[in-house]
Amino acid sequence: MTLIATWNVNSIRTRLPILEKWVAHRNPDIILLQELKCMEETFPLTAMEDLGYNVEMLGQKSYNGVAILSKYPIEDVVHGLPTLSNDPQARYIEAFCGGIRVASVYVPNGQKIDSDKFNYKMNFLKALKKHARALLAQDESLIIGGDYNVAPDLCDGHNPDIFEKNRILCSLQEREALKNVINEGLIDGYRVVHPETLHENQKKFSWWDYRSGSYENNKGYRIDHLYCSPKAADFIQNSGIDIETRLQERPSDHAPVWLSLTPTAN
Repeated sequence: MTLIATWNVNSIRTRLPILEKWVAHRNPDIILLQELKCMEETFPLTAMEDLGYNVEMLGQKSYNGVAILSKYPIEDVVHGLPTLSNDPQARYIEAFCGGIRVASVYVPNGQKIDSDKFNYKMNFLKALKKHARALLAQDESLIIGGDYNVAPDLCDGHNPDIFEKNRILCSLQEREALKNVINEGLIDGYRVVHPETLHENQKKFSWWDYRSGSYENNKGYRIDHLYCSPKAADFIQNSGIDIETRLQERPSDHAPVWLSLTPTAN
């Protein structure tokens, strides 16, 4: 069994104790991290190696940053989204680990509809769509996981009215852009196990604002995803969101999302 997880840690140095505690509990084979908020020289490499992981990262001072942690050797590493040339932000890293090609992606938030940052988000998703097409053409077991900053469907947000008001994270433009990426042939790993058609699988979120008691009142969004190639999706056994990490002292505003696959996936 191979267990793969994605987590926007919102500063790895701040969340290190929570990350270590979670690893001791969940014991993932591969971890895709986002929003490291550090450069390579300040990344807690020794701590990650002590947990049993090989590490590849793409850092940026104080902002962004992505990493792949793997108990398998990390090979064929790609730093940065190949289809988005000269991108100054550290938002994409890809590698081959244990027979599976994985990528950790941190899609821009966008801040406000029609802003320059929103346009950057749309361009990033277009570039991701183009690269996903190329990866899927290789017919490998593939998982592109990360913080997509988009809630795909109405059941992925706490209030349907917000979708109708075209707010950031759930605007029609963002959801269509993400759908275009998925339509290249990717499958939502979480939804394989927890289909949205079942009522008990709705209102399950991975991100809650720090303000206004959002977590306590479950006013969140499911914006962290593990998208799989058909070859990988065939071997999914289970998936979940470890929301209890949000109860720890000084938590990230995101919770880890994970899925497990049978060994034959790789």
